[in-house]
Amino acid sequence: MKKIIKLFILIVIATNAKAQVLEDFGRVVLNTYLPEKLALPAEAKNLLATKLSQITSTNGIGGSQVNPRFIITANINVGTKDVIAGPPQLIAQNLDITLFIGDALSNTIFANVTLSVKGVGTNENKAFIDALKMINPKNKEITSFLEEGKNKIINYYISQCDFILKDADALVKQQKYAEAIYKLSLVPEVSQKCYFSTLDKIALIYQQKIDEECKVKLSQAKSVWTAAQNPKGAEDAGDILSTINPMASCQAEVNTLTKAIDLKLKADEKAKWLFKMKQYADKIAAQKEMVRIAEQKSVRDDTYRENQSKRDAISQEKQSSRNFELDKIRANSYREIAVEYARNQPKTITNNTIYWR
Repeated sequence: MKKIIKLFILIVIATNAKAQVLEDFGRVVLNTYLPEKLALPAEAKNLLATKLSQITSTNGIGGSQVNPRFIITANINVGTKDVIAGPPQLIAQNLDITLFIGDALSNTIFANVTLSVKGVGTNENKAFIDALKMINPKNKEITSFLEEGKNKIINYYISQCDFILKDADALVKQQKYAEAIYKLSLVPEVSQKCYFSTLDKIALIYQQKIDEECKVKLSQAKSVWTAAQNPKGAEDAGDILSTINPMASCQAEVNTLTKAIDLKLKADEKAKWLFKMKQYADKIAAQKEMVRIAEQKSVRDDTYRENQSKRDAISQEKQSSRNFELDKIRANSYREIAVEYARNQPKTITNNTIYWR
């Protein structure tokens, strides 16, 4: 029983972690980064990293490293260091801690703020730790600093939107569909014009991707079935066909092959085959049902917004121009691909000269 409970907890944790990563696409996220050259004792350095993570999470811009490009980092300068006679002998340090938000790829600093703190301890490490504990994530200077950095990142996406779209086109020409979707998925929702432009672009790329995959899998299934036109061959072909995305445009060809297999098998040989095809049909039905529900909700939302139009006619025009529920379904499908791509990328930041500027 304990093993079952433990497994359930692990599944819940994994599910929540995946949900968090999905949510991190479409919003501004800062990654905590401290250079190896930062001259701090190990314990103090760990505390500083924790403080930076607290700062971003407390202010709603922390998260997983789906986009290692934008970072929050720090530099520390010791202003004064005094030895206080004991017993016990103490060390008092006045520190200037400068926080930076920047683009680790282009080495651009978006915002910085310097905090002056004092720490006292029986050794240098404890003095650093005492000082770092004084950093308050809700400090007004820190929140203003974060807002400035966040706005600069949003402005980056607005100003670079055309280049982001062109870069995605170049990747598609190389059939790097997942990478193109990943890069487009990083555009935050608050950059509305660019976000919706990228969402529409992703829709086209996503369709190209699943159509290309469908051709490959359909060819594989045909080869398997041609080589062994028996229950085992049907089962193996069904395994391949069941992985084809229900929204792929080759469904007519898939249906033709499934009918051909179905006709070839005898009644007593069809059990496993029919089960697999039922699962695939259910998957298609579920997709259609999600779209139907989203469309119904969109109609209700449009009606609600129309009733509010007197108060905000301009906003209503912008809102009703899109089906937000369908956009959510689409975005989540695309982000699944982006998450998988991100998982397979190096998790280190190699360009760290922001810190030394």
